[in-house]
Order: sequence, then C-alpha cells, then structure tokens
Amino acid sequence: MTLLFGHRARLRWLHLIIGGALLMPYFLAALVIIGRLRPDPGPFSPLSHQLTAFVCALPMAAVTAFFAPARQLSVAAAHALCGVPGDRPLADGPARTQQAQVRTVGWFTLHLALGGIVSGLTLAMPPLAGTIMALPFSQSMRDSRVFGLPEALDRPWILALLPFAGLAILVATAGCAALAGALLAGRAPVLLGPTPQDRLAAAERRAADLAVRNRLARELHDSVGHALSAVTLQAGAARRVLDIDPEFVREALTAIEETTRRTVGELDSVLGLLRGGEDHGRSAATGPALDALDGLLERCGVPVSCAVRGDTGTVPAAVSREAYRIVQEGLSNALRHGGHGVPVELRVTVRAAELAITMDSPLPERAAVVRPGGGRGLCGIAERAVLLGGRAEAGPHDGGWRLAARLPLRRTGQESR
Repeated sequence: MTLLFGHRARLRWLHLIIGGALLMPYFLAALVIIGRLRPDPGPFSPLSHQLTAFVCALPMAAVTAFFAPARQLSVAAAHALCGVPGDRPLADGPARTQQAQVRTVGWFTLHLALGGIVSGLTLAMPPLAGTIMALPFSQSMRDSRVFGLPEALDRPWILALLPFAGLAILVATAGCAALAGALLAGRAPVLLGPTPQDRLAAAERRAADLAVRNRLARELHDSVGHALSAVTLQAGAARRVLDIDPEFVREALTAIEETTRRTVGELDSVLGLLRGGEDHGRSAATGPALDALDGLLERCGVPVSCAVRGDTGTVPAAVSREAYRIVQEGLSNALRHGGHGVPVELRVTVRAAELAITMDSPLPERAAVVRPGGGRGLCGIAERAVLLGGRAEAGPHDGGWRLAARLPLRRTGQESR
C-alpha cells in the first residue's frame, strides 16, 4: 500500500495532476476547434471529440516547451515532486543545445499526456467507485432510471460483490497513478539530465570556485603567515633582552603593533572577498604591490640587500601584486627557517617581456635535508607564477637557498581568474 498511497506516491500523483492542469488550456482550445469543424448538436462533446482534442492538444503543448523557462520549471517540479534518485542528477539552468531542447519537449509532452490521463481517471473513477459501492445499500439508486442499471444487479451475490468492485476501481486508479509517476521519475534523468555541455559548464563553475578558494587561501597564507612569523620572532627576541635592552624591546613592540595593524587590514580585505563573492573579489583585489616593497623590506625582520633593475611602474597591476606576495612569502621562509638576522639578497629585474625575482639566503644546517616541492608557501608561489603563465623554482643553490620566479608581463587568459 505504501507504493500506492505513500508519501512519494502522493507527491508523484500531485505532479501528474499539475500536468493535467497544464494540459487543460490546450485541450479546451483543441476541443473548440474540433467542435467548429465537426459540430455536434448535443449539450456535451462526444467521447470521440474529446479523444481527438486530447491527441491534438499534445503537439500544441510541445511547441511551448521550446521556450527557455520550460526546462527550469520542469526540473524544479521534478526535483520537488518526482522523487528522482539523488545519484541521477538533473540539469541546472536553461537548455544550451538543440538536443537539450528536444529532450525538454519530450519530457513536457510526456508529463502533460500522462497527467491528462491520470487527471481524467482521478476525476471520473472515485465517483464511479462510490456509486458502485453504494448500490447494495440503496434500492432507490438501483431503481432509478438515471443509472439505467440492468436487472441482473439485483441478484444478492452480485450486490455483495459491488463494494469490492468499487474498492478495486479505487486501487486500480491509484495503481495507474503510481505507475505513471514511476515512469516519469525513471525518464526524468534521461530527458532532463545534464548534457555534455551542461557538465562542461558545471565543471567550469566548479573550477572557477576552486580558483577563488585557492586564491583566498594563498592570500591568507602569505599575508597572515608572514605577519605571524615576523611577530613571533620579534616577540621572542624582545623577551630575551627584556631586562638588558629596553629600547630594543620598545622598537620590537612598535614593529609588532604596526605589523598586526597592517595584517588586520589585509585580513579584512580578504574576508571581504568571502562576503562579497567573486565579482566583489575582482573589484576589491587590489592588495599591496611592488610600490610597497620598501615598507615590506623594512619590517620583515631580516636584513635584506635589495637591487631593483628597471621601472617597476610599468609592471601590470596583477603581476605587481603577485610579485609582492612572492617576495613576501620568500622573506617569510627565510625568517622562519633562518631566524632573525639572517641576511637575504633580493634582486628584482624588469625586462621587456618578463619580471624576474631572485632571492638568495643562507641554508641553515637543520634545513640541509629539503623536502621535494617545499611546503604550502612554496606551492603557493608556484601556483601564483603558473596562473600568470610563468614559473617559479626554489631549492638549494651554491650552499644556500635560492628562490627564482619568472613572471611574463603580457596579460594571459589565466591571469583574469
């Protein structure tokens, strides 16, 4: 009985009734046209006219399924009422190809055809079943000329079977509705399922979302991670000389205050990207660039020998931002692994077609064994370079550690992501 009258069966029955309601305007229009072509003097249209109107209404309904909203409305209704299995997803968005439109037309026509049949049965069969079930208990109904019942129905054994016959009619009606609902649910993934173009569009959306998430993760890692490394080392150095060099402690606390204040601003900017979405993120994705490099070197916590060749003002904004982050992460690695006071040599060269960044620092003994590929920071540097169409490498070099990045100055398709 659950298959016939359960929650899912009732929802599918409702879905079919909605299909019958959607078919009704086309059915009435076809009935009017047929009545003009084949006039009938009676007060009601004969059954042949109704069946002909039903058949003619389906092509009329199929034409309207070519309009854009038809697919989205059909998918929404199928999701809510059809009980389509979760492992067979339906398409998202309007039909993008002629194949998808043809499938939508097939679904819409099938829905309205089965809905019209089930709606007709729902309207006609329950009153008929009720009448049949009431006949054994009403002599006036059996004698009435309205029903025109044969005399054979007055036999006791037939009258005793009439309630069961009425009940069988109700169960058969429910069975037809359940069967039609199951047929629609089975056809939904085929006719409303995603086409290869839909899957490609969904994959592109997922890739765009993943790119935004990776970008936010890189921003957080580079800005907040660099600040935490600098603050940790400055606080540790201040703690060691707290009683013997108050002036150094004062300078360290001032540097910590400036670093945390600046980092809070950068963190608020990155969180704004999360709150505002991708469009807001593109407009708000300014961030520090190469023109802020001097300030970064002053407060990085390590002595840096910097040589800049070329005009950094000619570097595109996106390349300048990523170059700043690459330098920032390189300084963070030098500070994290080398400690306070380890000298760093930085060279920034602006050429005609590319921006070159080279950073050399001593390789401490504890880092003599280097993990292939580096940690998250080095992976983030490589990702930034690749997104701009360039490359980045890091590893031991001449007894020290070298970070080298090459960023093309031409705008690439990947840069806009």
